[in-house]
Amino acid sequence: MSSSTCFDLEVPARPEYLSLIRSLVVEAATTDPSLTRERLEDLKVAVSEAATNAIEAHVRACRDDSIQIRCTLTSDRIEVRITDHGSGFYPDQVEILPEPDDPARLDYERGLGLYLMRVLTDDIGIHSSPDGTEVRLVVRLPSGGFEAEPGADPAAVTE
Repeated sequence: MSSSTCFDLEVPARPEYLSLIRSLVVEAATTDPSLTRERLEDLKVAVSEAATNAIEAHVRACRDDSIQIRCTLTSDRIEVRITDHGSGFYPDQVEILPEPDDPARLDYERGLGLYLMRVLTDDIGIHSSPDGTEVRLVVRLPSGGFEAEPGADPAAVTE
C-alpha cells in the first residue's frame, strides 16, 4: 500500500475523553491484522500517557480549548500526534527519577509517562514551545502494511 489513511480528532481537554481517544486510536490500528494484541495495548498506554499530559498542560495553563489527535496509518507504521496548547515543557528539564524497579521509585507517585511512551513505542518525538507541545508516537507494523483481507475480523481490544 503506497498511500496513507489519516484521521483527526479534536476533543475537550478533560479526563473523561481519554477513553474515547484510546478507543479510536486502537480501533484504527486494528485495521492491520498482523499487529498483535500486546502491541495494540502498548500503543493504547502510550497514547493515554501523552493525552493525559496534554490535558494536564491545559489545566496548568488555564486553557479551555481542545487538544488535537492525528492518527496516520501507512504501509509500515502507525503514527499518533497529540497536540496541546499549554505553556510547553522541555523533556531535558524533567526530573530524572529512579528506574521503575528501584525501590526508591516508590517515593514518587507520578513521572512514568515519558518513560512509558519511550519503551512502548518504536519512536517518539516531542516538539514543545511556550505555545504548546506536540508528541509524536510511532509503532512500526510487522506486516509492512494495512492490507487486511476483505471481511477480515481483527482482534478487538477493549478498554
